[in-house]
Amino acid sequence: MVTELVVDNCRTSDGEVEGLTDDFKELEFLSMVNVGLTSLAKLPSLPKLRKLELSDNNISGHLETLSEKSPNLTYLNLSGNKIKELSNVEALQNLKNLKSLDLFNCEITTLEEYRESIFELLPQVTYLDGFDQEDNEAPDSEADADDDEGEDGAGPTGDYDDEDDDEEEEEEVSEGREVGLSYLMKEKIQDEEDDDDYAEEEDGKEEKAGVKVEKRKRDAEDEGEDDDDDDDDDDD
Repeated sequence: MVTELVVDNCRTSDGEVEGLTDDFKELEFLSMVNVGLTSLAKLPSLPKLRKLELSDNNISGHLETLSEKSPNLTYLNLSGNKIKELSNVEALQNLKNLKSLDLFNCEITTLEEYRESIFELLPQVTYLDGFDQEDNEAPDSEADADDDEGEDGAGPTGDYDDEDDDEEEEEEVSEGREVGLSYLMKEKIQDEEDDDDYAEEEDGKEEKAGVKVEKRKRDAEDEGEDDDDDDDDDDD
């Protein structure tokens, strides 16, 4: 089931886009930008169509087809066409649900009091060329959709993002602790090895010291014996 169709820059044959037929009953969005249209006489019946893009074509009028084929239109873009007079858009009065109309870059926009005249001719229209009668810009439909999702809880919210950030921070802290413990364990092992080396060195020193003490004792004993011998010789 197709609800959106874009055929921009395709060429039309005798004012008809090949393949675009009444079979697209469920179509809600149709874009036919720069396809060479001169009229909408061969537009198929699209009863559910709500948004129609027709910019940069050669349409000059005869817009009554729209109310017959797509009576539920809420948005219509005719910018860059050959619409010159108010009478060219008068047929749009039958589009009772039309809220946004774009005639930018059409010759009709050069008429004196153009905006006031269009709003008076088409009272159902809220936004003309992207602005309302008080020059307030039309809201972005996609941004509105995102806001609605956030309010309904269907889409991500700021709190959700904060939770993700908290989790990432916890992971980073956890990783830091693991690295720290590993580092400390390595330091501990290294310290133990250093202690063993130190102990071996101390033992070696003690052994050497013991040898020296023993040697000194032996030397002292030898000296004592020599003194005794000398004393005996003196007695003789």
